[in-house]
Amino acid sequence: MRKLALGLCVVFAFPVLAADPISADDFKAAVTTLSSDDFEGRLPGSHGEQLTVDFITAQFKKIGLKPGNSDGSYVQKVPLTGHRTTPSFSIGGVQLKTPEDYVAWSYLRQPEFSVTESPLVFVGYGVIAPEYGWDDYKGVDLKGKTMVVLINDPPIPDPADPTKLDDTMFKGKAMTYYGRWTYKYEMAAKFGAAACLIVHETEPAAYPWSVIANRTNAENFDIRSANSNPGYPPIASWISVERARAIMKADGQDFDALKKAALSKDFRPVQLKQTLSATASNSLREVDSANVVGMIEGSDPKLKDQVVVLTAHWDHFGWDQTLPGTKHDQVFHGASDNATGVAALFQIAKALKAAKTPPARTVLFIATTSEEQELLGAKFYVRNPLFPLKNTVAEINIDRVNTDGRTHDVEVVGSGNTTLEDVLAVAAKAQGRVVKPDSRSDKGYLYRADQVEFARAGVPVLYIKPGQEGLQNPEAYRLKLEAYTAQRYHRPTDVIGPDWDYAAAVEDMNLLYQVVAEVASGRATPKWKDGSEFKAKYDEMMAKP
Repeated sequence: MRKLALGLCVVFAFPVLAADPISADDFKAAVTTLSSDDFEGRLPGSHGEQLTVDFITAQFKKIGLKPGNSDGSYVQKVPLTGHRTTPSFSIGGVQLKTPEDYVAWSYLRQPEFSVTESPLVFVGYGVIAPEYGWDDYKGVDLKGKTMVVLINDPPIPDPADPTKLDDTMFKGKAMTYYGRWTYKYEMAAKFGAAACLIVHETEPAAYPWSVIANRTNAENFDIRSANSNPGYPPIASWISVERARAIMKADGQDFDALKKAALSKDFRPVQLKQTLSATASNSLREVDSANVVGMIEGSDPKLKDQVVVLTAHWDHFGWDQTLPGTKHDQVFHGASDNATGVAALFQIAKALKAAKTPPARTVLFIATTSEEQELLGAKFYVRNPLFPLKNTVAEINIDRVNTDGRTHDVEVVGSGNTTLEDVLAVAAKAQGRVVKPDSRSDKGYLYRADQVEFARAGVPVLYIKPGQEGLQNPEAYRLKLEAYTAQRYHRPTDVIGPDWDYAAAVEDMNLLYQVVAEVASGRATPKWKDGSEFKAKYDEMMAKP
């Protein structure tokens, strides 16, 4: 098997641009359909899901993809449980308001759960990281107590330059998995806490409190199981930083001082005087959701059993009829996030089918369910792969295609991990563009989309996001990026805009097409780079017979 000789010129087997198969009009049409009011926000287990699965299946058939499931179908059933929680919180005798002060939910498989006068314990960043000599818990007993924890991992200043972060601690600027909010809940469950309150702050979270607040009436999902979700305490919650400050002040503590103290290895948990009394009423339903899978079978007898996977999640947040206004004002349309990704799957699949030389390796296209519900579709696939993960040479995830404007650069989320970035760099150079490292590695986007489930299983992954260097009007481009996060991200206002730049979308889809084509040709066999946190899992997987 020939491998990509990194640092050398790579000659692609396919044209540099697949401009004819990759159509801006077809891309726009697919996004328009998926993000329409009729599709009702594409919530798993809803009428919108059925419309979405049927639409994606029809598109896969139209393109000429074969069914991706060995049972002859285009779907992989994903069994989920939907949880709709009605919480009530009182701290220190003060009744909190939702969503102004907090948002909470429970994954317990029981209709009611209550906590009475559970002591609050501040655990800093809530991290145990032996490789950094770090333990925020110091043996504290959290059973039945309420864990209060900061978001992200500890931003440790560089001793030589306090304006920078120490690269030897928690990867410096880049977030590690210790900073992911799911890790905080996992630790709370591990220590037997009755509840966990994560303090939300807009800058480290990379989204405003309104994104959390919008989930007040939401149905939450997890993978169906006979037992309660082991990754969560009985009550999981976000609490606003303003309310956290007020709680600390009423306790005679200073929030900023505690936050500063938490930046030291010597930090010890602080038991507060106040307690939490709470109830969580749950309504449950069983949902049979679906990943939609199509494939192009490999043409090389020796390589066809090897698989290149492309993913894009089809789900969004549904239709919240408690919101004011018309149906259009209430539907979470998810045009950018992630109707664009699903539309890109169609275009790349169409380009591969139109190529004169078919791919040597098999290419599997998966439109995943429940990405917005903690990557559940990807998680389920990795636990129940349709093709052996050991034979899966790469996974490329598409989550929000750039429609803000053409860029000179493209960024790799979680850069420095795999040789797929080197393949990408060659393809970008052919477009007259450059690949840049993740400029917002501190936000942990690597851990916030489907590719991380494949990475944690050892499969080399690639996930790109729009670059920072707009070509036509850099300042206007930058403002559009910021406006998306501030005004449309995870809101009903994520709709197709009159200023969408379809040339930018086509350029990035062509870029990803070239990467897929190169890896699928068999000339490039992606690997994890030395120092990647996922390399050990890959080595372990490949060592197994």
